[in-house]
Amino acid sequence: MSSESDVTRRYAAELVGTFMFVFIGAGSAIASQYLFSSNTTTGFSTDPRAGLLVAALANGLGLAIAISATMGISGGHLNPAVTIGLLLGRKVAGRDVIPYIIAQLVGATIAGLFLMIVLPSSTGSAVNWGAPTLNTSVISIAQGTTFELIMTFFLVLAVYGTVVDRRAPKIGGFGVGLVVLLDVLVGGPFTGAAMNPARATGPMIASLSFPSYWYIYWIGPILGGALAGVIYHRVLENLS
Repeated sequence: MSSESDVTRRYAAELVGTFMFVFIGAGSAIASQYLFSSNTTTGFSTDPRAGLLVAALANGLGLAIAISATMGISGGHLNPAVTIGLLLGRKVAGRDVIPYIIAQLVGATIAGLFLMIVLPSSTGSAVNWGAPTLNTSVISIAQGTTFELIMTFFLVLAVYGTVVDRRAPKIGGFGVGLVVLLDVLVGGPFTGAAMNPARATGPMIASLSFPSYWYIYWIGPILGGALAGVIYHRVLENLS
């Protein structure tokens, strides 16, 4: 169907699904920072390994559930890089790309605003309101961009192979969520493993704070998503 009400439902699903994912994913970053850093109130000590595991599980499972909840309505993109990757694989109409991306950005920004509203100000800052952070002490901007490109390539490849392809196993968004979980374990300490321009930008907009390297979370994921879309559509999907 292409009725106006159906179009509205699809855009609303992208907004709500991205809100759900970013609230859980960004919220996990704040919660782990609060729990696993030295804090006389909580009594917990610094443990970056525990914080990384919490972030990986929350982002992976949060995305899996959000995709599963919305894929029957909008396709469960919840990520501008996924939308562009699906466009290049001819899985989404060109007229839907900009509205989908706007809905995703709005959902991510609302999630960031709600996190700022519901959590004590002592638990958040321009960095840990959930925006990813490039570890510039050990990795360059070029390396960070490439890291995000590769991780998003894996993510969009998983979207094609476990959600979009007619031959895909019927596991909802859980295959995609597992890739995100693993990507966060690998890339979290270096780039924050955003793999999603909306996931990165929403908390930045909410907190009105943009690091100098903010653009890597657009360039890397979009190039990675585009590359995955082209390769899957032209090479893998056409295999008999």
